[in-house]
Amino acid sequence: MKKAEELNVDEVIDKCLEARGQKPGKLVQVAEGQVKALCTAAREVFLSQSALLELEAPLKICGDVHGQYHDLLRIFEYGGFPPESNYIF
Repeated sequence: MKKAEELNVDEVIDKCLEARGQKPGKLVQVAEGQVKALCTAAREVFLSQSALLELEAPLKICGDVHGQYHDLLRIFEYGGFPPESNYIF
């Protein structure tokens, strides 16, 4: 059995931000092992949290971006990148 790759969140974020300022559809290469590790870590966080969220203002409420990464980057560029700005989608 192949050993799970150790997650490097900062590296994944840096890779994803390479699409900033580019035309929509710009491909970003993230290693498969990093994507799997990120999904596993996100799953653990979601399972550990209650379905009821107690949030503090200020908070930006956004609709579904339908997987449009370029639109998500535009929202963050306009309203500020996390963790400096808080969002709920």
